[in-house]
Amino acid sequence: MNREITDKNLYLLLPSKVSLFVQLYIKEHGGSIIDAIRQFYHSNTYKALEKENTKLWHYGSVALYEEFMDKK
Repeated sequence: MNREITDKNLYLLLPSKVSLFVQLYIKEHGGSIIDAIRQFYHSNTYKALEKENTKLWHYGSVALYEEFMDKK
């Protein structure tokens, strides 16, 4: 079984990454889940997360949140 992360299977990891990011975002900024998801999906951080070669998929939720806030 091939367990290598590629651009073709990276999408499998994204929902959990987004979910954990949203929890942190709401805790810090309030608002709704939908607003937090929109903020993240429209961010440069998410665009980079979608690409395997950036290796952002290695990041935990706190690191992704910090990356998002740094680029905001």
